[in-house]
Amino acid sequence: MMNTSDVRLDTDVLVVGGGPAGCWAAWNAAANGASVVLIEKGYVGTSGATAAGNTTTIYTRRGTTERAATVAQRVRLGHGFTEPERVERVLDRTLHNLDLLAEWGYDFPTYEDGRPYRGMLRGPDYLRFMRQKLIKARVKVIDHCPVEELLVSEGMAAGAIARSRRTGEALYISAGAVVIATGGCAFMSGALGTNNLTGDGYLIAAEAGAVLSGMEFSAQYGISPAYSSVTKGVVYFWGTFSDEAGNVLTAPGDRQSVVASELIKGPVYAILDKASPRLQEGFRKGQPNIFVPFDRMGIDPFTQRFPITLRHEGTVRGTGGLKIDNRAGTTVPGLFAAGDAATRQAMFGASTGGGGPNSSWAMATGSWAGEDAVRFVRSLGKNWRSRSVRTAAERPPTRPSGASTDIEAVLDIVKQQMLPLDKGYFRNQKSLSDTEHLLSDLWHDESWRTGRASKVREAEALIATSRWATASALLRKESRGLQRRTDFPDANPVLSRTIDTGGTDLIWTSFHNRAQASAAS
Repeated sequence: MMNTSDVRLDTDVLVVGGGPAGCWAAWNAAANGASVVLIEKGYVGTSGATAAGNTTTIYTRRGTTERAATVAQRVRLGHGFTEPERVERVLDRTLHNLDLLAEWGYDFPTYEDGRPYRGMLRGPDYLRFMRQKLIKARVKVIDHCPVEELLVSEGMAAGAIARSRRTGEALYISAGAVVIATGGCAFMSGALGTNNLTGDGYLIAAEAGAVLSGMEFSAQYGISPAYSSVTKGVVYFWGTFSDEAGNVLTAPGDRQSVVASELIKGPVYAILDKASPRLQEGFRKGQPNIFVPFDRMGIDPFTQRFPITLRHEGTVRGTGGLKIDNRAGTTVPGLFAAGDAATRQAMFGASTGGGGPNSSWAMATGSWAGEDAVRFVRSLGKNWRSRSVRTAAERPPTRPSGASTDIEAVLDIVKQQMLPLDKGYFRNQKSLSDTEHLLSDLWHDESWRTGRASKVREAEALIATSRWATASALLRKESRGLQRRTDFPDANPVLSRTIDTGGTDLIWTSFHNRAQASAAS
């Protein structure tokens, strides 16, 4: 029931999340004649992983050698899951959007000869620019207002309930279609720009019946200095790694796994001694935020060793998320997903997409989500605003008994299960089963659901995301890409199938035959 202080809004399309995917969804919906509300738990322009620094993009044209090489790389790294035509379509839309940004006047960096370089976006500038573009397009932008749950009508998404951080008032937003663009989940690891990425969009969508996919491919860790949150890994291709005694780490396997294995035993150090002076200059110009922590510590990373760690980037740079069709439609009618909120298996397979590919994915899926949301609203006819709606979350009211558990303690328990390298990076039956049981008990414990609503919902989303990732990892009894099972160290060709998952109180998982799904679509 609404209180007199609560606010009601009506809009054709509601976009939840104000990063690149959400901004492109909102703009495309508005450009197609819809009324649009864009709502963000932080501030549109400064919130999220992209806003924290520069990001590369992929600017290539079909038929070129560069495009062919890019698609081939994604297929090679996809471990059997990448769909080449999907990659092509994503890159086509990225090219279109980058050209649009240029037409609108975005100040791209330039090559030495003065030509614009459209493969790089400065995160803060990019999102501030998009914010102003949305305001001019009459999109209603609402900041500092977390969405707590979705509204549904006869199995279709129908809006959301949000709550202002500043006033505490509830916002009831009735919408013909909803786009989830809330980003991924980094399990509160402290990686740069991920503090508010707790899986909120996954949870509210799952409560409405949405399916997730690829959640076992969430164990993405990024190298960073031990005293920094910056996980941009490109510079480490020119690095040498060593243990505390100075012994160079040279072992078969990928660089990350070698570092992870050694970090479990003790400190690991790096030095970027393989970068030429010209490359060093390029790194400092192109990715300046990488070097801020070094400069503060008085360290020259190209000549001095420095301690490193691995920070969990989860589904922010992993590939799991809400299951979508060949554009952006989820399994719930009227509900769309874009960017890191959507599964990226079709483009990245079982491996991370990194920065540039993820940025391109956000542009393309955000645009498709906005366009398709408008089409869905129009298919409802003129009377959709009069339909009966209800909340998607159906948990009974909390009635705690006994002493309550501090919510920060709950968050710490989840982090202790998901972040350590011997649980999150390297997995096995026992570690996964122990985590599954502990998280299930935590989810069903009502004693900690007594605090501020927004904090409770963040904790619920974090737990739910961890449960989906753990259950999916248990089902995939092999090692493939970001799924590293020490008890099943090899890839099993029979398991080249996606794993779907969902549910909240009762988590379910199942293999999905991609070939049959493609034929059916």
